[in-house]
Amino acid sequence: MPGGNTRTVLYYGPFPICAARGEGAWLTDIDGHRYLNLLGEYTAGIYGHSHPVIRAAIDKALDDGINFGAHNRMEAELAAIVCARFPSIELVRFTNSGTESNLMALATARHATGRSKILVFKGGYHGGLLYFGGGGIPINAPFPFVLARYNDSDGTRATIRREAGDLAAILVEPMMGSAGCIPADREFLTMLRAEATAAGTVLIFDEVMTSRFSSGGAQTLDGITPDMTTLGKYIGGGMSFGAFGGRRDLMQIYDPTAVGAMPHAGTFNNNVLSMAAGIAGMAKVFTPETAAALHERGEALRARLNAVFENAGVALQMTGRSSLMTLHAATRPIHSVDDLAGANEAAKELVFLDLLERGYYLARRGFIALSLMVGDADLDGFVAAVSDVIEERVDVLPHA
Repeated sequence: MPGGNTRTVLYYGPFPICAARGEGAWLTDIDGHRYLNLLGEYTAGIYGHSHPVIRAAIDKALDDGINFGAHNRMEAELAAIVCARFPSIELVRFTNSGTESNLMALATARHATGRSKILVFKGGYHGGLLYFGGGGIPINAPFPFVLARYNDSDGTRATIRREAGDLAAILVEPMMGSAGCIPADREFLTMLRAEATAAGTVLIFDEVMTSRFSSGGAQTLDGITPDMTTLGKYIGGGMSFGAFGGRRDLMQIYDPTAVGAMPHAGTFNNNVLSMAAGIAGMAKVFTPETAAALHERGEALRARLNAVFENAGVALQMTGRSSLMTLHAATRPIHSVDDLAGANEAAKELVFLDLLERGYYLARRGFIALSLMVGDADLDGFVAAVSDVIEERVDVLPHA
């Protein structure tokens, strides 16, 4: 493996954790160190490690055999659950990852509109081939992208109207996840909905991360319905999974009984492990009541951490929404990645390493995704550990 790594985001210096075992909310590395896992597999691990209901469903699927190469009853059951949960999804197709889902959604929009361009936002992340940090990377999928600034309603509106004649889709995260948990202003999303409708452009919500914000994702929480939605991560019970869906007229092209239907292949699109785990998770564990409780727990945690920083007078803040949040070494309001220019990355890394030493695992970039297995006592301990780190390092941390 180049650099001994096959998943870039997991690497950090001087050496990253190598995990040996996960149980509940706890992770043990190969040296025997135990950590409260607050990373939550970058949102895929909403059920924690080996949740008993998920585990039982996977065991049952294994008992009945895998790799059928045929339809199975579970795929229709999971599809019905997804369509019932998300207002924008009338028809859905499954994939193996969020990257695949977003690529398929963009291809669908281009086919449906007969247009080519895709509007995206600086700092956005929609998968390994759709990354727009710094404006984009050379190995991105070769679509003609138009770049706009997140939460800039006036500038984005002008861009949409200028490009409307050849603008197939607008691809947006209701909260930028990988860019630093930067929530979209509701007015910004409302503007995108109105302008997409006026331009005949397909509005796509990438809810691979934000689908956990409520039982029906950010679109339900904000009351804004896109034309298409992409999903991934925990919807498949934490197994390999992705999905794209939306309006019936857009998705109907994949009906194999229709004249001129488009093919959509994928050996493991309906694999029985993801289907079984997804049904168990969505129907039995991540109920609407559980989704609401997780949302409130995350909102409360972020408020508590920001109070710690404010009381200590340090230039740190947690941005985010619901059960997702990211630490930033800056005090100014953060509405786009441009607002992170000049942030003190060394200070953030110091806090990360100090918390790791105290047995709390989050992403190197300061990202936290709460799992359902993390309890109130666990969070009390985490807040106390953060307070301890701030007290110990107050002389070297930047001050507000």
